[in-house]
Amino acid sequence: MAGTLYIVATPIGNLNDISLRAIDTLKSVETIYCEDTRHTGRLLHHFSIRTPLASLHEHNEAARIAQVLQRLDAGAHLALVSDAGTPLVSDPGFALARAARQAGHTVTPIPGASALIAALSAAGVPSDAFYFGGFLPSKTNQRRTTIESARALPCTLIFYEAPHRLLETLADLAALLPERRITIARELTKLHEEFLAGSAAQLLETLEARAEVRGEIVLLIEKPPDAPARTLDEAIERMTELAAQGQPPTAAARQAALETGHPKRDIYKGWEAARRR
Repeated sequence: MAGTLYIVATPIGNLNDISLRAIDTLKSVETIYCEDTRHTGRLLHHFSIRTPLASLHEHNEAARIAQVLQRLDAGAHLALVSDAGTPLVSDPGFALARAARQAGHTVTPIPGASALIAALSAAGVPSDAFYFGGFLPSKTNQRRTTIESARALPCTLIFYEAPHRLLETLADLAALLPERRITIARELTKLHEEFLAGSAAQLLETLEARAEVRGEIVLLIEKPPDAPARTLDEAIERMTELAAQGQPPTAAARQAALETGHPKRDIYKGWEAARRR
């Protein structure tokens, strides 16, 4: 009989955010795999859950997989949690979940809190589309490269950041995206929950005035402003430029259509007509 691996979301701050289903699941499984047994142990104690704990973190995940798969093969029902929020979202567990699925086992999500979704829901930023980039790199050059690679995406950008690097990151954003509105969501669901919004320069000035910045940080960067509409003549001109650079006409028309929103057929016809003049 095959076992089941449950991916269980836990609170990101306020313990009352745990779901009844999560509590029932954590009570019913044979073992709970977690990043830090002491941290998760406090959560289990609060809800009188006596299920045994075993560590599974970024340093031992590869070694644990064979053990977990063996237990699933024997029919065990197991749970995976992270220190806070939804496992696998910038947390360990991806390799285990994939290995369990590839081995034919059931992997079931028990949804709940997630810092990025909580921040997005309350920040008052466009939420119809977003890009989540996890934690920004700690080194300046890599961090700037990451920001620059995502700056043109037509959606809200979301990153996690450590409090001790926040001022450096805001300085980078002030240099690279000075016109963008940015929201900092800090200490979500906790006593000192805070949302700050403004340009990177404004936020940097506000936070530099504080003795220190604490708590877990979610950065939300609003999408770039919509580009002004381009006429069909401009689209044809763009295709002409691309073709002059060596692109085949069909590829040039397709690229011009993507950039301007005009139908590829209209652009191509206009380009051909211009060539005959």
